[in-house]
Amino acid sequence: MKLKVVCRKVYDYVRYDLKEIAFPSSLPDPPHIKKRCKLTWKERYLVLKEASRLYAASWVRDIGPDLRPNDYKKHEGSEDKAGGANGASKEKEPSTLEDLAVAARGGMETLRPALQRVYMIRASAYRDALKSFIQGYQEGIQQVMEKKDDFKPPQEEDTPKKST
Repeated sequence: MKLKVVCRKVYDYVRYDLKEIAFPSSLPDPPHIKKRCKLTWKERYLVLKEASRLYAASWVRDIGPDLRPNDYKKHEGSEDKAGGANGASKEKEPSTLEDLAVAARGGMETLRPALQRVYMIRASAYRDALKSFIQGYQEGIQQVMEKKDDFKPPQEEDTPKKST
């Protein structure tokens, strides 16, 4: 009889408690959160198709108006207002992040020079900032020293004081 009770307790522990310890269940959602309905198989297929298309397009440097027409409509409208014909002939230079992304796809051989460029740009900016700080600090010290020399009170003669 005792063996049956022990086996039952071990079984319950493994079935309920150990499962909760190994794989804890998350807290329930707050009451104001509405659960989304599950997607149908057709909707899942459409989502997967669109995500795959965008993922494949992300490997191209310039996605182009055929893949994201809404984004390009906004940019074309702003360029027409601001630059006119100059905006169409002038190409945008890729950002540092885009350069690094393209270099990372090319492997370590192309990534190393790109990272070196980034480090050199940051180092030169740091060096320039440090130089300008030192120059400003030295100018400030010179101004303080000049003011100190200009406003120096005349020294009084050392006359012995009479003690009474």
